[in-house]
Amino acid sequence: IILVFVSAISLLGIIAVVVLMNYTGDSADKEPSIDEVIKYSVEIPEITTNLTDNTLIRVTYMMETDGKKAKEELEKRIFQVNDIVIKELSEMKAEQLNDKKGKLEFENKLKEQVNELMQEGKVIQVYTTSSILQ
Repeated sequence: IILVFVSAISLLGIIAVVVLMNYTGDSADKEPSIDEVIKYSVEIPEITTNLTDNTLIRVTYMMETDGKKAKEELEKRIFQVNDIVIKELSEMKAEQLNDKKGKLEFENKLKEQVNELMQEGKVIQVYTTSSILQ
């Protein structure tokens, strides 16, 4: 009886250690390293267009995807991304893009619209790498 009792406690201890290691150790929810971010990111070439108030804007973006297949697909869809950016910017005014909040809102809108196109993954984050209003 004592042997069964000790074996049961040992088994429970091993199960507890395995569960704790899986939930507190290296999990899939951890932030990717900068090398992983770069590996799965696509640079959107500079876009120059007019805003609604006839202000000229030049922007470039970097889009982080969730994997290799998503990156490959996004590279093929750059012309569609450019189209989305130009159309969305044509409905905006310079004052909407002058502050951090406006830029973040535009990045999120861009991410949502690009993700509607994507079939092999998704865009995780959009980074504005340059922005000039003239």
